[in-house]
Amino acid sequence: MKILVTGGLGFIGSETAISLIKAGHTPIIVDNLYNAKASVVNRIEAITGVRPEFHQIDVCDKEKLDELFSQTKVEAVIHFAGYKAVGESVSKPLMYYRNNLDSTLSLLECMLKHDVKNIIFSSSATIYGSPDSVPLRETSPRKEATNPYGQTKVIIEKILEDVSKVNEGFHAVLLRYFNPIGAHPSGLLGEDPNGIPNNLMPYISQVSIGKLPKLRVFGDDYKTVDGTGVRDYIHVLDLAEGHVAALKALDKDPGVYIYNLGTGRGTSVLELVKAFEEATGIKIPYEIAPRRAGDVDAVYANCDKAYEELGWKAKLSIKDACKDSYNFQKKNPNGIED
Repeated sequence: MKILVTGGLGFIGSETAISLIKAGHTPIIVDNLYNAKASVVNRIEAITGVRPEFHQIDVCDKEKLDELFSQTKVEAVIHFAGYKAVGESVSKPLMYYRNNLDSTLSLLECMLKHDVKNIIFSSSATIYGSPDSVPLRETSPRKEATNPYGQTKVIIEKILEDVSKVNEGFHAVLLRYFNPIGAHPSGLLGEDPNGIPNNLMPYISQVSIGKLPKLRVFGDDYKTVDGTGVRDYIHVLDLAEGHVAALKALDKDPGVYIYNLGTGRGTSVLELVKAFEEATGIKIPYEIAPRRAGDVDAVYANCDKAYEELGWKAKLSIKDACKDSYNFQKKNPNGIED
Protein backbone atom coordinates (compact mmCIF):
# COMPACT_ATOMS: atom_id res chain seq x y z
CA MET A 1 0.00 0.00 0.00
CA LYS A 2 1.24 3.52 -0.85
CA ILE A 3 0.93 5.54 2.33
CA LEU A 4 1.51 9.28 2.68
CA VAL A 5 3.25 9.93 6.01
CA THR A 6 3.04 13.57 7.09
CA GLY A 7 5.75 14.61 9.54
CA GLY A 8 7.46 11.39 8.51
CA LEU A 9 11.00 12.45 9.43
CA GLY A 10 10.11 13.15 13.05
CA PHE A 11 10.64 10.92 16.08
CA ILE A 12 7.56 8.71 15.67
CA GLY A 13 7.07 9.26 11.93
CA SER A 14 10.52 7.97 10.99
CA GLU A 15 10.13 4.82 13.08
CA THR A 16 6.72 4.24 11.54
CA ALA A 17 8.19 4.64 8.05
CA ILE A 18 10.67 1.88 8.96
CA SER A 19 7.88 -0.39 10.22
CA LEU A 20 5.84 0.26 7.07
CA ILE A 21 8.78 -0.63 4.82
CA LYS A 22 9.44 -3.83 6.78
CA ALA A 23 5.77 -4.76 6.42
CA GLY A 24 5.97 -4.36 2.63
CA HIS A 25 4.29 -0.96 2.30
CA THR A 26 5.59 2.13 0.48
CA PRO A 27 5.76 5.25 2.64
CA ILE A 28 5.81 8.62 0.89
CA ILE A 29 7.16 11.11 3.41
CA VAL A 30 6.32 14.79 3.61
CA ASP A 31 7.95 17.01 6.23
CA ASN A 32 8.74 20.72 6.42
CA LEU A 33 11.87 20.02 8.55
CA TYR A 34 10.66 22.35 11.32
CA ASN A 35 11.59 19.77 13.94
CA ALA A 36 13.38 17.16 11.82
CA LYS A 37 16.47 16.74 9.62
CA ALA A 38 16.61 15.76 5.96
CA SER A 39 19.42 13.30 6.78
CA VAL A 40 16.85 11.09 8.52
CA VAL A 41 16.06 9.79 5.02
CA ASN A 42 19.62 8.45 4.81
CA ARG A 43 19.26 6.81 8.20
CA ILE A 44 15.97 5.13 7.28
CA GLU A 45 17.72 3.77 4.18
CA ALA A 46 20.68 2.54 6.27
CA ILE A 47 18.30 0.62 8.56
CA THR A 48 15.94 -0.81 5.92
CA GLY A 49 17.94 -0.90 2.70
CA VAL A 50 15.12 1.10 1.09
CA ARG A 51 15.28 4.84 0.39
CA PRO A 52 11.83 6.30 1.00
CA GLU A 53 10.41 8.97 -1.28
CA PHE A 54 10.63 12.34 0.50
CA HIS A 55 9.08 15.72 -0.30
CA GLN A 56 9.92 18.84 1.70
CA ILE A 57 6.42 20.26 2.01
CA ASP A 58 4.62 22.12 4.75
CA VAL A 59 1.26 20.37 5.10
CA CYS A 60 -0.33 23.81 5.56
CA ASP A 61 0.68 24.54 1.94
CA LYS A 62 -2.42 23.20 0.24
CA GLU A 63 -1.19 24.03 -3.27
CA LYS A 64 2.00 21.95 -2.97
CA LEU A 65 0.16 19.17 -1.19
CA ASP A 66 -2.45 19.07 -3.95
CA GLU A 67 0.33 18.83 -6.52
CA LEU A 68 1.76 15.80 -4.73
CA PHE A 69 -1.63 14.07 -4.61
CA SER A 70 -2.01 14.76 -8.34
CA GLN A 71 1.34 13.11 -9.11
CA THR A 72 1.08 10.10 -6.80
CA LYS A 73 -1.72 7.61 -6.23
CA VAL A 74 -1.94 7.64 -2.44
CA GLU A 75 -4.03 4.88 -0.85
CA ALA A 76 -3.91 6.00 2.78
CA VAL A 77 -2.49 8.75 4.99
CA ILE A 78 -0.81 8.58 8.38
CA HIS A 79 -0.93 12.10 9.80
CA PHE A 80 1.81 13.01 12.28
CA ALA A 81 2.58 16.58 11.21
CA GLY A 82 2.01 19.17 13.92
CA TYR A 83 3.57 21.07 16.80
CA LYS A 84 3.72 18.90 19.91
CA ALA A 85 5.23 20.63 22.99
CA VAL A 86 2.66 20.96 25.79
CA GLY A 87 4.46 23.78 27.62
CA GLU A 88 5.07 25.78 24.44
CA SER A 89 1.42 25.42 23.47
CA VAL A 90 0.40 27.08 26.74
CA SER A 91 2.62 30.09 26.02
CA LYS A 92 1.95 30.20 22.25
CA PRO A 93 -1.64 29.01 21.78
CA LEU A 94 -2.31 30.78 18.49
CA MET A 95 0.76 29.22 16.88
CA TYR A 96 -0.51 25.77 17.84
CA TYR A 97 -4.11 26.30 16.74
CA ARG A 98 -3.05 27.86 13.44
CA ASN A 99 -0.51 25.19 12.49
CA ASN A 100 -2.15 22.02 13.76
CA LEU A 101 -5.64 22.83 12.51
CA ASP A 102 -4.63 24.41 9.17
CA SER A 103 -2.38 21.48 8.28
CA THR A 104 -5.15 18.98 8.99
CA LEU A 105 -7.79 20.92 7.07
CA SER A 106 -5.49 21.30 4.04
CA LEU A 107 -4.69 17.60 4.16
CA LEU A 108 -8.34 16.52 4.38
CA GLU A 109 -9.39 18.83 1.55
CA CYS A 110 -6.67 17.36 -0.68
CA MET A 111 -7.56 13.81 0.32
CA LEU A 112 -11.22 14.25 -0.53
CA LYS A 113 -10.43 16.02 -3.81
CA HIS A 114 -8.31 13.03 -4.86
CA ASP A 115 -10.68 10.40 -3.47
CA VAL A 116 -8.36 9.23 -0.68
CA LYS A 117 -10.59 8.05 2.15
CA ASN A 118 -8.25 6.33 4.60
CA ILE A 119 -6.50 8.25 7.38
CA ILE A 120 -4.73 7.21 10.56
CA PHE A 121 -4.40 10.18 12.90
CA SER A 122 -1.72 10.74 15.50
CA SER A 123 -3.93 11.66 18.43
CA SER A 124 -3.02 11.77 22.10
CA ALA A 125 -4.04 10.76 25.59
CA THR A 126 -4.30 14.49 26.32
CA ILE A 127 -7.81 14.33 24.85
CA TYR A 128 -8.90 12.67 28.10
CA GLY A 129 -8.06 15.89 29.96
CA SER A 130 -7.80 15.50 33.73
CA PRO A 131 -9.15 11.94 33.99
CA ASP A 132 -11.85 10.89 36.42
CA SER A 133 -10.18 7.49 36.84
CA VAL A 134 -7.39 5.35 35.40
CA PRO A 135 -6.66 3.25 33.45
CA LEU A 136 -8.20 5.13 30.55
CA ARG A 137 -10.31 3.27 28.01
CA GLU A 138 -11.41 4.44 24.57
CA THR A 139 -14.87 4.88 26.09
CA SER A 140 -13.53 7.25 28.77
CA PRO A 141 -14.97 10.73 28.22
CA ARG A 142 -13.18 13.03 25.83
CA LYS A 143 -12.84 16.33 27.65
CA GLU A 144 -11.62 19.84 27.18
CA ALA A 145 -7.87 19.25 27.16
CA THR A 146 -5.68 20.84 29.83
CA ASN A 147 -3.50 22.66 27.24
CA PRO A 148 -3.79 24.06 23.69
CA TYR A 149 -1.73 21.23 22.18
CA GLY A 150 -4.19 18.70 23.56
CA GLN A 151 -7.13 20.85 22.54
CA THR A 152 -5.97 20.76 18.89
CA LYS A 153 -6.12 16.95 19.14
CA VAL A 154 -9.67 17.14 20.55
CA ILE A 155 -10.76 19.43 17.71
CA ILE A 156 -9.11 17.32 15.00
CA GLU A 157 -10.76 14.16 16.34
CA LYS A 158 -14.13 15.95 16.07
CA ILE A 159 -13.31 17.16 12.54
CA LEU A 160 -12.50 13.61 11.45
CA GLU A 161 -15.73 12.31 12.97
CA ASP A 162 -17.73 14.96 11.10
CA VAL A 163 -15.93 14.31 7.80
CA SER A 164 -16.57 10.58 8.18
CA LYS A 165 -20.31 11.12 8.61
CA VAL A 166 -20.79 12.85 5.24
CA ASN A 167 -18.21 11.15 3.01
CA GLU A 168 -19.22 7.67 1.95
CA GLY A 169 -16.47 5.09 2.37
CA PHE A 170 -14.33 7.27 4.67
CA HIS A 171 -12.17 5.51 7.29
CA ALA A 172 -10.60 7.44 10.17
CA VAL A 173 -8.46 5.65 12.75
CA LEU A 174 -7.66 7.73 15.84
CA LEU A 175 -4.60 6.45 17.68
CA ARG A 176 -4.42 7.92 21.16
CA TYR A 177 -0.76 7.76 22.15
CA PHE A 178 0.44 7.81 25.67
CA ASN A 179 4.12 8.81 26.22
CA PRO A 180 6.57 7.68 23.52
CA ILE A 181 10.17 7.11 24.64
CA GLY A 182 13.14 5.06 23.43
CA ALA A 183 15.00 5.05 20.13
CA HIS A 184 15.97 2.71 17.33
CA PRO A 185 18.37 0.07 18.75
CA SER A 186 20.91 0.91 16.03
CA GLY A 187 21.39 4.36 17.55
CA LEU A 188 20.66 5.93 14.16
CA LEU A 189 17.25 7.36 15.06
CA GLY A 190 15.73 8.77 18.24
CA GLU A 191 14.06 11.80 19.75
CA ASP A 192 16.01 14.85 18.61
CA PRO A 193 14.38 18.04 19.92
CA ASN A 194 15.45 21.56 19.03
CA GLY A 195 16.99 23.35 22.02
CA ILE A 196 16.25 22.27 25.58
CA PRO A 197 13.97 19.20 25.47
CA ASN A 198 10.31 19.52 26.44
CA ASN A 199 9.92 15.77 26.96
CA LEU A 200 11.30 13.82 29.88
CA MET A 201 13.38 11.08 28.25
CA PRO A 202 15.54 13.25 25.97
CA TYR A 203 16.11 15.56 28.94
CA ILE A 204 17.34 12.62 31.04
CA SER A 205 19.47 11.41 28.12
CA GLN A 206 21.13 14.80 27.71
CA VAL A 207 21.88 14.92 31.44
CA SER A 208 23.39 11.43 31.19
CA ILE A 209 26.08 12.58 28.73
CA GLY A 210 26.71 15.89 30.52
CA LYS A 211 25.03 18.07 27.92
CA LEU A 212 22.66 19.37 30.59
CA PRO A 213 23.72 19.69 34.25
CA LYS A 214 20.67 18.12 35.92
CA LEU A 215 17.09 17.10 35.40
CA ARG A 216 14.29 19.40 36.48
CA VAL A 217 11.39 17.41 37.94
CA PHE A 218 8.25 19.50 37.66
CA GLY A 219 6.31 18.97 40.87
CA ASP A 220 6.60 16.48 43.74
CA ASP A 221 3.17 16.99 45.31
CA TYR A 222 0.96 15.02 42.92
CA LYS A 223 -1.31 12.32 44.32
CA THR A 224 0.99 9.52 43.16
CA VAL A 225 3.31 6.88 44.58
CA ASP A 226 6.20 9.34 45.11
CA GLY A 227 4.59 12.73 44.43
CA THR A 228 5.85 12.96 40.84
CA GLY A 229 3.62 12.70 37.78
CA VAL A 230 2.72 9.23 36.52
CA ARG A 231 2.54 8.48 32.79
CA ASP A 232 2.32 5.48 30.51
CA TYR A 233 5.70 5.36 28.73
CA ILE A 234 5.71 3.30 25.52
CA HIS A 235 8.75 2.39 23.43
CA VAL A 236 8.61 4.18 20.07
CA LEU A 237 9.20 0.88 18.24
CA ASP A 238 6.05 -0.57 19.79
CA LEU A 239 4.19 2.60 18.89
CA ALA A 240 5.38 2.39 15.27
CA GLU A 241 4.18 -1.21 15.06
CA GLY A 242 0.82 0.02 16.34
CA HIS A 243 0.42 2.09 13.17
CA VAL A 244 1.07 -0.90 10.94
CA ALA A 245 -1.47 -2.89 12.95
CA ALA A 246 -3.95 -0.02 12.63
CA LEU A 247 -4.01 -0.51 8.85
CA LYS A 248 -6.22 -3.54 9.58
CA ALA A 249 -8.97 -1.16 10.68
CA LEU A 250 -9.10 0.20 7.13
CA ASP A 251 -10.54 -3.16 6.05
CA LYS A 252 -13.50 -2.72 8.38
CA ASP A 253 -16.74 -0.97 7.48
CA PRO A 254 -16.25 2.78 6.90
CA GLY A 255 -16.34 4.91 10.02
CA VAL A 256 -14.22 6.07 12.94
CA TYR A 257 -12.11 3.63 14.96
CA ILE A 258 -10.34 4.63 18.18
CA TYR A 259 -7.46 2.81 19.88
CA ASN A 260 -5.26 3.57 22.88
CA LEU A 261 -1.58 2.85 22.29
CA GLY A 262 0.28 2.46 25.57
CA THR A 263 1.62 -0.24 27.86
CA GLY A 264 -1.20 -0.25 30.40
CA ARG A 265 1.26 0.56 33.20
CA GLY A 266 1.94 3.86 34.94
CA THR A 267 5.49 4.97 35.76
CA SER A 268 6.36 8.04 37.82
CA VAL A 269 9.07 10.51 36.83
CA LEU A 270 11.36 9.29 39.61
CA GLU A 271 10.67 5.65 38.74
CA LEU A 272 11.74 6.41 35.17
CA VAL A 273 14.89 8.09 36.43
CA LYS A 274 15.67 5.00 38.53
CA ALA A 275 15.04 2.68 35.55
CA PHE A 276 17.41 4.78 33.43
CA GLU A 277 20.10 4.59 36.11
CA GLU A 278 19.69 0.82 36.37
CA ALA A 279 19.76 0.35 32.58
CA THR A 280 22.85 2.49 32.01
CA GLY A 281 24.75 2.61 35.31
CA ILE A 282 24.73 6.42 35.15
CA LYS A 283 23.50 8.57 38.04
CA ILE A 284 21.03 11.29 37.03
CA PRO A 285 21.16 14.39 39.26
CA TYR A 286 17.84 16.19 39.58
CA GLU A 287 16.10 19.05 41.35
CA ILE A 288 12.43 19.59 42.11
CA ALA A 289 10.87 22.51 40.23
CA PRO A 290 7.33 23.97 40.34
CA ARG A 291 4.55 22.17 38.53
CA ARG A 292 4.05 22.97 34.85
CA ALA A 293 0.76 24.44 33.68
CA GLY A 294 -1.49 21.80 32.15
CA ASP A 295 0.02 18.72 33.84
CA VAL A 296 -2.18 16.17 35.65
CA ASP A 297 -1.48 13.56 38.36
CA ALA A 298 -1.64 10.23 36.56
CA VAL A 299 -2.46 9.04 33.06
CA TYR A 300 -2.13 5.47 31.81
CA ALA A 301 -3.98 3.28 29.37
CA ASN A 302 -6.10 0.22 29.04
CA CYS A 303 -5.08 -1.17 25.63
CA ASP A 304 -7.28 -4.28 25.45
CA LYS A 305 -9.17 -3.01 22.40
CA ALA A 306 -6.01 -2.68 20.28
CA TYR A 307 -5.07 -6.25 21.17
CA GLU A 308 -8.53 -7.69 20.56
CA GLU A 309 -9.20 -5.91 17.25
CA LEU A 310 -5.71 -5.33 15.81
CA GLY A 311 -3.63 -8.02 17.50
CA TRP A 312 -1.28 -5.36 18.85
CA LYS A 313 0.24 -4.91 22.29
CA ALA A 314 3.41 -3.29 23.60
CA LYS A 315 6.29 -5.76 24.01
CA LEU A 316 9.32 -3.70 25.03
CA SER A 317 10.10 -2.63 28.60
CA ILE A 318 10.90 0.69 30.24
CA LYS A 319 14.51 -0.47 30.64
CA ASP A 320 14.67 -1.34 26.92
CA ALA A 321 13.56 2.20 26.15
CA CYS A 322 16.09 3.71 28.58
CA LYS A 323 18.94 1.66 27.12
CA ASP A 324 18.00 2.59 23.54
CA SER A 325 17.54 6.29 24.39
CA TYR A 326 20.97 6.42 26.00
CA ASN A 327 22.56 4.58 23.06
CA PHE A 328 21.09 7.12 20.63
CA GLN A 329 22.16 10.11 22.75
CA LYS A 330 25.69 8.74 23.22
CA LYS A 331 26.11 8.16 19.47
CA ASN A 332 24.49 11.50 18.57
CA PRO A 333 25.57 13.94 21.32
CA ASN A 334 24.56 16.93 19.18
CA GLY A 335 21.47 15.24 17.80
CA ILE A 336 20.96 14.09 14.23
CA GLU A 337 23.17 16.20 12.00
CA ASP A 338 22.74 16.90 8.29
